[in-house]
Amino acid sequence: MSELDPRTLDRLAELIVDIGGPYERKGYELAILLEHAKWEDPPLYDGSPRVPWLREQFEARQEHAGDIERLLCRVCDPIEYDDGTATADEFRRAINERLAPNWMVITLVSGRPVLGELTADGSDTTFAEPPDLRHRLETLITDKETVNVLMGRIEETRICVSGGAYRMATIGIGTFIEGLLLAVLLERDDDLRTNGFPDVRQRITPEKRSKQRKDADWVSMELLIDTAFAKNWVQLDATTFTHAIRDFRNFIHPRKEITEQPQFDADTVMLCWGPVQALLNDLEQNVPPLAATVKSGDVRAQ
Repeated sequence: MSELDPRTLDRLAELIVDIGGPYERKGYELAILLEHAKWEDPPLYDGSPRVPWLREQFEARQEHAGDIERLLCRVCDPIEYDDGTATADEFRRAINERLAPNWMVITLVSGRPVLGELTADGSDTTFAEPPDLRHRLETLITDKETVNVLMGRIEETRICVSGGAYRMATIGIGTFIEGLLLAVLLERDDDLRTNGFPDVRQRITPEKRSKQRKDADWVSMELLIDTAFAKNWVQLDATTFTHAIRDFRNFIHPRKEITEQPQFDADTVMLCWGPVQALLNDLEQNVPPLAATVKSGDVRAQ
């Protein structure tokens, strides 16, 4: 996400506060909105005029683009409103009008609002690597070495994209998701960390699920995705699309590629980034805070 123009920030603040309008937000409601958007150290409303106050919060977070992205997506999220999609869709249309001059757009990916970029003619939406990614990982994962490993996967994915190695780029995105989910689950669940993963896979019937737990060293990406869904950390649509990226990741096996003969290009990579953003947004919204700091080295990204 590129830095927003100052006038765009003005217009967004006016829209979200909506003074005198049907969706007017009081000062305390603005502070709650920032909390719902999972801002780190969200500011307390100080009683000053609301639009300038919110505008100042936007300006203060320009260097953390992920915070602004999550706020814009939260304003467009049906979960924020009593009537669900009706108000959320209205806000999404209004916000997109204000974002359009900056070539940005909020769209639904796997049922979740995600910030994307408009094509040059404004007719289509593209997705890219989530903004401010290291900072966002550091808010989800305490183990610094795990964050470094995951960012290494991202850096290699960037190299693959720049060199036209789109197959390996999609595989890299898949391994990033696998490591992210493993770290988040193990850091927050003592039972999983100690006893392994029970079989909660959604794609098989309960009677055919394994009765044996999977050690964290051998847990599959499929089981990681479905475990996050079972905990209500990731919503159903995001889960479905993340499984699609898992399938791309499996093209690391030559036989699968020979059998299915997929075509990989820049659009393939772009389509993978949308679900990654939806997954990150869901995790940031839904995972519980860590009860205690996990010792470095206890969690390993695979």
